[in-house]
Amino acid sequence: MAVLDALREVRQGIISNPGQGDGAAARAATALHEAFSGRFMDEALVHWGAKDSRRIFDQAVVSTGGAAADDCVFVGEDAQERAFAREAGLRTAAHPVFARAAVENRPLLWARIELSDRLGLPELTAAASETEAVVVQTVSDRLALAMATARGAEALERAGFTVELRGPVDDTATLPIRDDQPVSAPEPRTDAPHEAP
Repeated sequence: MAVLDALREVRQGIISNPGQGDGAAARAATALHEAFSGRFMDEALVHWGAKDSRRIFDQAVVSTGGAAADDCVFVGEDAQERAFAREAGLRTAAHPVFARAAVENRPLLWARIELSDRLGLPELTAAASETEAVVVQTVSDRLALAMATARGAEALERAGFTVELRGPVDDTATLPIRDDQPVSAPEPRTDAPHEAP
């Protein structure tokens, strides 16, 4: 809700797969309006259907009534869905905390963050929750991997962490810890407490 509030001046819509069966879209629409009362009122910007090709993203752009695809941002944790959205020309964000950065066309970067006895995972989690950063994986008691904007990395450094930016996230499947040793980079969990916007 904080992200939606922060982007109040931006037209907002929904692209969601309500599932199969009679009435699935109607049930999803009812749930949407109950959960987000007073929001997503522009029915032209609400799209129900599978996100398994660029088709629904193309439809979403057309429904804006004239916005260019590059002026639209899709926020979603699924890498394949983001790839289809980018194929349709949209900008994407892997997590709601990066929505403003995507709207402003600022890059999302992989970050290698050093932890210490004084500043461990609880402190990193708290610092990340206040900025444009999402902790993706704890590699050891001295190393965490995150996604962050440059703004987010600067905020973590001000909080006392050593942050090394490693390059753009895009939709890479691995994140190098060292130049010769990549590790899988799991998708961020949007239900994790430290990832709340």
